[in-house]
This record gives sequence, structure tokens and C-alpha cells, in this order.
Amino acid sequence: MVQEITNQTTEKKDEIIVKVEDLHKAYFLGKNAIPALRGVSFELKRGELVSIMGPSGCGKTTLLNIIGGIDRPDRGRVQFEGRELTTLSDNQLADLRLENISFVFQFYNLLPLLSAKENVEVPLVFNGVSKSKREKRAKELLELVGLKGREEHLPTELSGGEQQRVSICRAMANDPDLMICDEPTGDLDSNSAKVILRLLHDLNKRLGMTILMVTHDRRIALICDRMLKMLDGKIIDEEQTPGLTGSLLDEDIELVE
Repeated sequence: MVQEITNQTTEKKDEIIVKVEDLHKAYFLGKNAIPALRGVSFELKRGELVSIMGPSGCGKTTLLNIIGGIDRPDRGRVQFEGRELTTLSDNQLADLRLENISFVFQFYNLLPLLSAKENVEVPLVFNGVSKSKREKRAKELLELVGLKGREEHLPTELSGGEQQRVSICRAMANDPDLMICDEPTGDLDSNSAKVILRLLHDLNKRLGMTILMVTHDRRIALICDRMLKMLDGKIIDEEQTPGLTGSLLDEDIELVE
């Protein structure tokens, strides 16, 4: 189990951190347009943990990529902390991803020749943080997620669950306002997935991290505040979910496996 995170509960605000309005996006296969998003609209409040669920090909990852400034919509608006992302340049979007929005991917995307600590330091290097400060920050984060003593291990020397914890630390390095997770438990065994779920839950409930994630894992419903259901490029339903805490979280994850 992940090392217990010190209780630093942050009050949730009513502030809207992400506002998506009438997003449309299509990709072309030859001359044929393949619609990925068909008029998606929703809001995300600061401090929320929200999951997006739906079958493969329904537009979930495309939506995350547009919110994170990796892709651009054909039509519609995305506001992040009041800034209209569709008007920003590529360089401005890159700065936004470095400082304000972070990503956790299904396959970790760790640099294979760097240690766990060095992987966590990468965003800090690009942000101009001094060597001593970034080493201190990386060690603190790795200890936070229960990886003290594993700092110098290469990714190949870590389990899948440990690698994903390193990638979460990397995503936290610059203290972002929003963490975007694309299938964070999709490549993990059941026990490792439970560790990651508990970690994401603690980051949200105790540290106030705003998290938006895509998943096929129905256990996510036990830790999030809301679940958005997508189908054929549209959000077709929204469900308030339990957001369970403490030992109940572990019990109920066991029950729904």
C-alpha cells in the first residue's frame, strides 16, 4: 500500500478550472472525415476528481488531448483557468503543459536510461529549477508515494505499479493545477491498480489535486466525485459517484473486482 499522505485537506472551491463548450473534432482517413467529438460540453471545478468512461473510439482520449493543449478542436471552446486555449500559440500551450497541466499515461513513458529520481526531475529541468532543489523535490515526491530507497533504480528495475508511481511523481513535480490521467491503471495487474487508485484518491482528497481521468476501470467510480459517460463522441450521461475514503475504499474495490 502507498505510504500514507499527511492529512492536508484543501477546501474545494466552486471555481471552474476547465470549461468545455460545444467541442467538435474530426480526423481524416483519405477523403473521409471520421468524427471524434460531436459537441462535447462540461465543466470541471477546482479540487474535483472526475472520470470519463466509455468504449474504445468514443473520443475520450481526443477530449483529454484538447483540454491538455496537445491537440486543437475544429470547433468549440476550451477555457482553462479563464484562458481561452484555442487562441494560444503552440509555444504558449507548451508552457501551459509545463507549468499548469500534467499528464499520466497508461504506459508510463519513463526515460529508460534515467533513474526514478532523474525521471521525476525532468519537468523541473525544463522549468529552470536548480539541481539541489529539483533533487530535493524528486526525493520528497518519491517518498510520498512509498518509493523511498528506489530513487536510483532504472525503470526496468521497477514493477509496473512502481513505474506508474514514478510517472505520477513526475506529473506532480511542478505542482500543476490539473492532472490529466489517460488509463492510469490500464497496464497494471489488479493489486498494482488498487495502489494507484488509492494514491490518486489521496492526492485529490488530502492534497486537493484536481484530476481528470479516462478509464475503462469501473472501480474508478469508487474514488471520483463524478463520472461522465461518453458514446460516439458525445457525453451522454453524468453520474455522481461515492468518492469513498479510508478503509471503505479498499473494501469496496475488492467487492467490485
